Amino acid sequence: MADDLERLEDWLVPLLHKLEPAQRRQLAREVALSLRKANQQTMAAQTSPEGEAWEPRKHRAHDARGKLRQGPMFRKLRNARNLKARGFANEAVVQFLGRAERIARVHHLGLRDFVNPGGAEYDYPARPMLGINEHQLEEIRDFILESITATS
Repeated sequence: MADDLERLEDWLVPLLHKLEPAQRRQLAREVALSLRKANQQTMAAQTSPEGEAWEPRKHRAHDARGKLRQGPMFRKLRNARNLKARGFANEAVVQFLGRAERIARVHHLGLRDFVNPGGAEYDYPARPMLGINEHQLEEIRDFILESITATS
């Protein structure tokens, strides 16, 4: 995947330098919004960006009132308030911020963390949330080509 991103970058850089900085920022923002939407959809489907299903939640999960949790994992984490999409002249960024970033990192990488602050620790399974798959790379390339040819 890293090779694909490098090839895409090598191919796009000369084309993007023909645009004004404001146009590049706008294009990067639109790409970031598109990637955020795609990653929100994969999170809602409980799959990684490559389409692999996440390891299911253990059945012992209860909410604060003691009721068994139901519904998809990370429902609030994927909201636009926590998952930001930003465009700069040089890059498009999709990232979690603040407390959501720490929670997402633990689950994305499958790290050990406290279930509750100061409580028991747990080895969380890796549940990749953010990424770019081949289909998204093609969509980005096509979108950028359309944008560049429309401004030329």
